[in-house]
Amino acid sequence: MTLLAFTGARIVDPASGHDGPGVLVVREGLIEGIAEAVPAAAEVIDCAGAVLAPGLVDMRVGLREPGEEHKESLAGLAAAAAAGGVTTLMALPDTDPPLDEPALVQFVARRAAAFGSVTVLPCAAATRGCAGRELAEMGLLKEAGAVAFGDGRQAIADARTMRLALAYARGFGAMIVQHPEEPSLAAGGAMNEGELATRLGLPGIPAAAEALMVARDVRLAQLTGGHVHFAHVSTAEALDLIRRAKAEGMRVSCDTAPPYFDLNETAVGEWRTYAKLSPPLRTEADRQAVVAALADGTIDAIASDHQPQDTDAKRLPFTQAEPGGAGLETLLAVTLGLVHGGALTLKAALALLTVRPASLLGIEAGRLAPGQPADLVLFDPDRAWQVREEALVGARNTPFDGRPVQGRVLGTWKAGRRVFG
Repeated sequence: MTLLAFTGARIVDPASGHDGPGVLVVREGLIEGIAEAVPAAAEVIDCAGAVLAPGLVDMRVGLREPGEEHKESLAGLAAAAAAGGVTTLMALPDTDPPLDEPALVQFVARRAAAFGSVTVLPCAAATRGCAGRELAEMGLLKEAGAVAFGDGRQAIADARTMRLALAYARGFGAMIVQHPEEPSLAAGGAMNEGELATRLGLPGIPAAAEALMVARDVRLAQLTGGHVHFAHVSTAEALDLIRRAKAEGMRVSCDTAPPYFDLNETAVGEWRTYAKLSPPLRTEADRQAVVAALADGTIDAIASDHQPQDTDAKRLPFTQAEPGGAGLETLLAVTLGLVHGGALTLKAALALLTVRPASLLGIEAGRLAPGQPADLVLFDPDRAWQVREEALVGARNTPFDGRPVQGRVLGTWKAGRRVFG
């Protein structure tokens, strides 16, 4: 029998509200509870004053296997997730081939489970081939293990298709995850539209492209009663629309990613392709609006928006480089910047990384509840380090390269087994 006792930690569980000392007891890979003393015969793990929390739940991760394993394999993804304290993640469907068949959904989940360090929950394609035209067989895909539906990095652009998707998914109790960007407005754009793009000679993507898609889909959610989830929201205007929709009781939710509350468009610098993301980095006013929306509860979760690219895809002229940044290993540290800056409490920040995304996905992860698998992260919230691409375990195309941060993962456990640290 395996019996573990985590001692000397500040145990933070946003789901129960616990924030304080105690002994976390884990028996046979399952959480037994928080005790005052170490049980007899337990193996003691001294946390030395660090924070012990539920393993992170990341609800937006781009896969490159199958199809583009040269950018990142599932093995590399699993290692990066463990290094970042992520124990559960939702994988996007726009692989090659896309996850629009039950066998492909099952393949990804089984292949990732073989590594034993992270649970991968597939977001299946809402339309066949993620092409935005014909709906995929959502019922069969849900039976195969899909927890949500969407077309990944592509918006479901056709309004009738989106209406049908929302209505159909409602019947299965599932949400549609939308990339909120009106594609005809964004076509050919490379960075946020504005003065900086003009000075750099780069074609712009207007903030209105995000707001227009959000406005349309809020109305479609109202029409169908379906649940629309907007991914990586980056603009003040879109957040205002979402805030109002929530106040009116519509089934609307959203997430954002660390680049949109920690960086702004100036990170592009001298055509720095690691800062080419989708959606693009926005103005400082938009960044501040994202922080405010995290603080007031408008934003439901923080996701890494992990989009691995290889060197060949990034070392190109800015307009030709592929968008996307690696985010798993920096997710916690950059989010803790909100805590150190006073925008969020530690408990609120961890809720956005654990129980709140888990609740959106309808899963039991992200909490330290008795009987649940002991998926845990141990971290020092004050340990300073500098993000360096060459030191990352997984994909290295991080927009945070060179960024000093505070907060270091010391250990990650999956079902009671240490997988990092």
